[in-house]
This record gives sequence, C-alpha cells and structure tokens, in this order.
Amino acid sequence: MINLLGVSYVRLGTQDLEAATRFAVEYLGLEISEHGKAAVCFKSDAREHTLCYFEGNPADQAVAFEVRNREDLDAAASELERLGHAVRSGTESEAAARHVKDFVAFRDPGGNCIELVYRPAHSGKRYRGSRDAGITCFSHVGLCSTDVRRDEQFWIEVCNARVSDRIGDAPLLRIDEVHHSIALFPSAGSGIQHINHQVETGDDVMRSYYFLKEKGVRITFGPGRHPSSSARFLYFEGPDGMVFEYSSGVKSIADELLYRERQFPHDPTGFCHWGATPQIRQFED
Repeated sequence: MINLLGVSYVRLGTQDLEAATRFAVEYLGLEISEHGKAAVCFKSDAREHTLCYFEGNPADQAVAFEVRNREDLDAAASELERLGHAVRSGTESEAAARHVKDFVAFRDPGGNCIELVYRPAHSGKRYRGSRDAGITCFSHVGLCSTDVRRDEQFWIEVCNARVSDRIGDAPLLRIDEVHHSIALFPSAGSGIQHINHQVETGDDVMRSYYFLKEKGVRITFGPGRHPSSSARFLYFEGPDGMVFEYSSGVKSIADELLYRERQFPHDPTGFCHWGATPQIRQFED
C-alpha cells in the first residue's frame, strides 16, 4: 500500500501567466515564492510552494502527494508499475523546480496526473499573504472522475485513503485526521475539479465573499456550510475556469474505530446546510 502523508502542491498550465499570477496574488491572496520566466510558484503556508502556474496548456495539470522517504517512493513506483501504471521518474531539474528532493509521476485510473514527492522544501519563514484573506494552509483538491467506483477503489486499496462521507456517489477521502484531502466527483473527463485553501475563521470566508464580489470575480457556490465536513465555504472561479475554495472549520476524524461514513444526497441540501445553490456542474443535480 502507498502511504500518502498529505497533499503537497498543485501545478496548473496557463496560456496567460501574467494574468494568472495577478489573480493568485491580488485576489486569491497568495505570496510569490519564486518568479521564473515560464513559471511562478506561490506560498500559502510554511512550505516553499503549494501552487505553481506555468506557461502551457490549461489542461496540463498535476496534483502532488508527499510520501515519507526514498524507500517509500521507490516502493510506490514499483507497486504502480506492477499494477500497470506507467511511471515516470522526475529529472533533477524538474525536482528542483518543484522544490522537492525527488518525485515520480503517473496517471490515476481516471487519467489525472499525480506526482508522488519526498522531502518537499519548507521555506523557514512564515507565509505572508498579499492581502488579508486569512489563509492558513493549502488543504485539499477535488478530482474529476469518469468512474467514481473505479477511482475510489484505487485511492483506498492502492493508497491509504479512507472514505469519510459520500454526497451521492461522490466520496470524500481522508489520508490523515482532516475530513478529506481528496474529493472525487463524477464527470465526463479528467482534471482538477477544485482547489481548497483553509482560512482561519468564518469571518474570513465572508470578507472574501464581499471582496471578490466587488472585484467582479464569479462566485460559483456560497457562502455556505457543508453538512459533511461542517466547514463554512466559498467557491469562486479563477483563471482558465479553475474553481477555488476557501473554507474554515473543517472536521477532524481522530477515532478511526468509532467513525462511520455517512451518505448525503446529491442535491443542494447535501452540499450546503444554509440553502446555497451551487453553480458548479459536478455539484448540480
């Protein structure tokens, strides 16, 4: 079994690097950690980076997960190859660009590009956002799935994910005590469905709602409160149609023996306690 420690970063291709950088800094509230000619890395916590925009096709996306050490990375690569996944070892320059010691890349059964990394760099200095969004960390990703049952089986049988709850057929998967680090949503194709940053309080969620609305950013869902994770949330659209989420107060699951997954309906009531209606295709009936 591949033991994932946590989600590490997201890489997104964009055809307008300048506009994507401006959005990440001025609207999303991240801090530039490295500004290269063809790529810009951003901090949202003590790690060297958690988001990278690079010049390329917006469909070129990757999500990285951390493993403990070199032995676990090698074992994961061997297991993936045994199961029929083509595994590519990262080059030294690619690892340096990702601020990791080493990594391998493969595609999950749904076609999403996944990178496994070890020894991701921490900056040694605090994250200082470009605006007071209240961000505390990069937390989780939603992934599109053309076959949720197949993809769930991969994450819970090949990796160490566990189902926390389901919204319709969409499983919310945890890999540590946080309610979920991966969410799988039925879709016609592969790709990252949304990217989540945790913020400190519900007040931060509301402040960002009014700030982004005033700036003309499209709000796609919320403000609201998820019945599953208990988090207060706000979803909004960024460059190339990518959906970002702020949330606060996400549930922790400390007792694995007592916790049982729950089933929520795949309708607005399953996504929001407060009655907000999503304008996100994978969340709609």
